Amino acid sequence: MDLEHGVVRIRQQLLRAGGRLQLGPVKTNAGRRDLPLLGVARSVLLQHAELKVLGATSHEWTAHDLVFTTRTGHPVEPRNLARSFHRITASHDLRRIPLHSLRRTTATLLKDLGVPPRDTMEILGHARIAVTMEIYTGADDASRRAALSKLSALFGTTPD
Repeated sequence: MDLEHGVVRIRQQLLRAGGRLQLGPVKTNAGRRDLPLLGVARSVLLQHAELKVLGATSHEWTAHDLVFTTRTGHPVEPRNLARSFHRITASHDLRRIPLHSLRRTTATLLKDLGVPPRDTMEILGHARIAVTMEIYTGADDASRRAALSKLSALFGTTPD
């Protein structure tokens, strides 16, 4: 991660092998990518980096260049990350969703914002656009109505 330039470099993933959590390469070449960080994410990560430096002495901290870590820099157990996510959503009275659904939400929001599917595919790190479009991008009544309204305008009519 390059917080100075606002870029996250995705090169590794956390996986369970032989009953242990291990860092390994991402599954596909498409998963290996550099993405610009949203300003709000960059700000929070900069604050988090400062807290890590202040909160741990050099012999306590293990650097793995991960976004989510334990207090000592080790990878977070995925179930613990999900539990933390659910605690946060509950404390803000948000509907409970699986953590992985945030990827689907992101894909659908990008679609609704008019982001080209190819860009969404690369942001999510999919190797095939079909995965992005068929599995991750949701359709809804509002987007269908907007699409048909555009078609109607093309024909010079108004939708019913």
